[in-house]
Amino acid sequence: MFEALTDRLGGVFDGLLGRGALSEKDVSAALREIRVALLEADVALPVVKDFIASIREKAVGEDVIRSVKPGQQVVKIVHDGLVDLLGGDSADTSLRVDTPPAVIMMAGLQGSGKTTTTAKIAQRLASRDKKKILLASLDTRRPAAMEQLAILADQCGDAVSALPIVKDQSPAEIARRALQAAKLGGYDIMFLDTAGRTSIDEQMMAEASDIARIARPNETLLVADSLTGQDAVETARRFHERLPLTGLVLTRMDGDGRGGAALSMRAVTGLPIKFLGTGEKLDGLDVFDARRLAGRILGQGDIVSLVEKAGDQMDQDKAEKLAKKMSKGKFDLDDLAEQFNQMQKMGGLGGIMGMLPGAKKAKQAMAAANLDDRVLKQQAAIISSMTRAERAKPALLNASRRKRIAAGAGVQVADVNKVLKMHRQMADMMKKLSKGGMKGMLGAMAGAGISPADLAKMGAVRGAPSGGLPGLGGGPASPSPTGLPGLGGPVQGLPGLGQGKKK
Repeated sequence: MFEALTDRLGGVFDGLLGRGALSEKDVSAALREIRVALLEADVALPVVKDFIASIREKAVGEDVIRSVKPGQQVVKIVHDGLVDLLGGDSADTSLRVDTPPAVIMMAGLQGSGKTTTTAKIAQRLASRDKKKILLASLDTRRPAAMEQLAILADQCGDAVSALPIVKDQSPAEIARRALQAAKLGGYDIMFLDTAGRTSIDEQMMAEASDIARIARPNETLLVADSLTGQDAVETARRFHERLPLTGLVLTRMDGDGRGGAALSMRAVTGLPIKFLGTGEKLDGLDVFDARRLAGRILGQGDIVSLVEKAGDQMDQDKAEKLAKKMSKGKFDLDDLAEQFNQMQKMGGLGGIMGMLPGAKKAKQAMAAANLDDRVLKQQAAIISSMTRAERAKPALLNASRRKRIAAGAGVQVADVNKVLKMHRQMADMMKKLSKGGMKGMLGAMAGAGISPADLAKMGAVRGAPSGGLPGLGGGPASPSPTGLPGLGGPVQGLPGLGQGKKK
């Protein structure tokens, strides 16, 4: 979402950090560039003006200009300014759902992803907080809207149910029936998915206001499509005038829009952003965190979110089994295939690299080496073309077997050899680790040609959990200096996805 803005700001900061000293003129020139970058990202003009004025006041003082590293000081001031713009560290992203049956009313325009978002939040509350949830569709106009919510409820699991459909009832009547059903059924939370329109009109707003008076919701969330830019900001303002909104949910944050809505809506409405929609699947939902998002916008990565995503996608039983195998120095091709599968679940190479510090340079290295998610799929296909015995014992793979595997996967024999070489390097690391701990593993990495510089290019994780990221290397038994076990062997600073630097 913020790739263009991140690139523009990165260029500005590279210029600042490259100077030993800064004058007030240098800072003013940088702020002009930042102003243009924000406007091009579709941030509202009043928000940009206030933001730049705030940054200028702090950045042109004597303490900054004459500091030992003035460029870094300015970058920190901009980072802190973005955090404040997005709501600050004290932003309340929790949902007030303690008194059952708590009512959460979902509002927004048609096509904003309101129904899917309703199911996403419901699944999150059901799986993490063990809540019993009822979903009620009040959209009597859009064809199959009620059926869509019922299907999504089934996908959420046994703890989530959909209100039975009764034809020819008005939205107000459905709301009353849902309230009664939630009380009688012992539900903890009830979601009311209201109808939307392609644009705001008086009939829609009056209907939503009536439902709010009947249901007296604990939370009223506005779902807005972040790809609509300034239109989303105006939509939020209009809804906020008629409904007791308590928070915002921005959808399609994984899209290729300019991202200005996320930076504008909090400032324009004063409402906290509670969730970010990051995909069509039910697990494509992130709790909003101002500091994490500011870090991603400035190219500083978001390690915490990456660790959380790894934890969500990790199969604990598989991770424990793999940890035991690795502690004994065992690592077969089935284990390698599982690592590829976990990386795909976490958003592929692009999704993982986007959350690492220095993401821009990592992505440039990937592009230079012609690396993308197709590499993971190709390597997984190669392993799938092997027999069970071959995956368990790669030593069986002689020339004729490799030729057969290449034909089965639709690749060249050289591609099969690359996968086997990668596996051999990682297996050697596991053996070294089981014998000599981290010192032995570092020695194995050096022998494989993976230098500290390679890790630095990736943006090595500092202060990550000792076991790295669960699901990418087997958990606690396989600590990794990068925090990303399962990416071994250097390609332009991206260990594990090829054989040396591209020439």
